[in-house]
Amino acid sequence: MQVFRGIGHRALAAGGPAGAGHALTIGNFDGVHRGHQAMLALLQNEARHRGVPSCVLTFEPHPRDFFAARAGKPESAPRRISTLRDKLAEIERCGVDRVVVIRFDEVLASLPPQAFIDSVLRSGLAVRYVLVGDDFTFGARRAGNYETLDAAGRAAGFDVARMLSYEVHGLRVSSSAVREALAAGDLARAEALLGRPYAISGHVRHGRKLGRELGFPTLNLRFGHARPAASGIFVASVQGLADKALPAVASLGVRPSVEDGGRVLLEAHVFDWPAALGAEGGYGRVVNVQLLHKLHDELKYDSLEALRAGIAADTSAAHAWFVRSGRPDPR
Repeated sequence: MQVFRGIGHRALAAGGPAGAGHALTIGNFDGVHRGHQAMLALLQNEARHRGVPSCVLTFEPHPRDFFAARAGKPESAPRRISTLRDKLAEIERCGVDRVVVIRFDEVLASLPPQAFIDSVLRSGLAVRYVLVGDDFTFGARRAGNYETLDAAGRAAGFDVARMLSYEVHGLRVSSSAVREALAAGDLARAEALLGRPYAISGHVRHGRKLGRELGFPTLNLRFGHARPAASGIFVASVQGLADKALPAVASLGVRPSVEDGGRVLLEAHVFDWPAALGAEGGYGRVVNVQLLHKLHDELKYDSLEALRAGIAADTSAAHAWFVRSGRPDPR
């Protein structure tokens, strides 16, 4: 899958091979849930039918992040389900040919609908087909909608289609529903909406090594947003260190018990560290941490000894969960 930052690349302006154009869908795709997956499958089918590349146009930051910051109320922005890395990885798994990531800024926010169509969709991406959701709006003050886009498509010669809501067990699948499930600690419901266990991936980075001092060394991954959709202490599974997933206990949040708390980190303590890696062998690797079950919210401990005892209790609880769930106890 090709990833483009912005629409200035001439390959995008030409469209696909021999200037064939693109089959495009537009959205934030936070979480790439089952509704998104269904939309991307339809996009792929339409692209093949037309003999053009499939393309996703998405935004970073999330438009609601931008407007919340501009209003001085960052807390009103939606909590983030996935990092850009994970979003792109899931879109690639769906077979999309190209992704264009546009920075959402004041210039883009102020574009009238027709200017967005002319400069981004037609001149920038040479669209032949555009697929949007049933609640799609665009342009300054969200003045454009499906009807606006459809009329423009008829005038300019590109097709426009709208996909209705996707439901699972009678529930509408949406990023908001995934956020609600994660906020409630309902990882089973989140998995049903996503079509996969909720996971976060990233490079393992050096930290303070406090976990090692306490007897519970951890893998440290940064979460690139200040307000993740999930937070707390979790039973987890780590992929990317060995030829199989490794059971773990993980913390996602701001680490209120340590001095540098405030920055969001995902820390995972792997029960059976692969001996072949050595103590330093995890650094720099890209790992995927699946959050399987929430144990509790983050807690603030009064001392390092209390923190050590808390991590030990969480580790025991995670071992017990693996046994109850029918998985082999990794001890």
